[in-house]
Amino acid sequence: MTDHHGAKLDFSKDMSYGDYLGLDAILTAQHPLSDAHDEMLFIVQHQTSELWMRLAIHELQTARARVASGDLQPAFKMLSRVARIFEQLNGAWDVLRTMTPSEYTAFRPSLGNSSGFQSHQYRMVEYLLGNRQVALKKVHEHRTEAHATLEAELAQPSLYQVAVAVVAEKLNVQAPDPAPSQSAWSADPSVQAMWKTIYEDPATCWELYELAEKLVDLEDYFRRWRFNHVTTVERIIGFKRGTGGTSGVGYLRKMLEVELFPELWHVRGEL
Repeated sequence: MTDHHGAKLDFSKDMSYGDYLGLDAILTAQHPLSDAHDEMLFIVQHQTSELWMRLAIHELQTARARVASGDLQPAFKMLSRVARIFEQLNGAWDVLRTMTPSEYTAFRPSLGNSSGFQSHQYRMVEYLLGNRQVALKKVHEHRTEAHATLEAELAQPSLYQVAVAVVAEKLNVQAPDPAPSQSAWSADPSVQAMWKTIYEDPATCWELYELAEKLVDLEDYFRRWRFNHVTTVERIIGFKRGTGGTSGVGYLRKMLEVELFPELWHVRGEL
């Protein structure tokens, strides 16, 4: 008789692993529209990326609330976790890059106009971090719930706006005039001066120093994800237009220039 070390084998009346995780719904959510072998890879890669972004949003929303309340230590753990989530998302590009241009071409017509550009979760991540290109929420107007979620996010300050306000309060300096929540963050010399104060004397304001580095670490991984996105797309489709209508690689390269927390990068040249 096989020894199962006491493991429970009958789940006819109890919740199982698959029940708890809702695996029936997850594992039957892949519906290729062509006979191309590699379409399954494309679907699974993007679905798992959306799951990771779901977690990133969960962590960022709570981290923002913690920072706003001045409870920084728990927020550090969450920000580190989001950085590692983007490390996982980076790894996903490595898998997708095993697909050649010929293999992608075999099912690309099945995509129609659908594109990762239309991911409302990715847009939510950007809005949470402060890259608030408000006009792009129009892409989601046809999905009422997703659009309302983005609108609600734009009605409150981004994570970086909250962090800057807390830094000013703890340094006992005049906080910069708050930018409208429905606008992208732009570099402010007074904010850069605050970060400079922290970096020049980290021992005196260690928590704020750690906050700065957690934010830099997060953006570092986020930038790597963007870069790998560009190279993956160029490797597979070259300079064709994207399925969603963007210029493809050209648009993605432009996004590489966006700085989420600009003062934290610019201050390094002053130290």
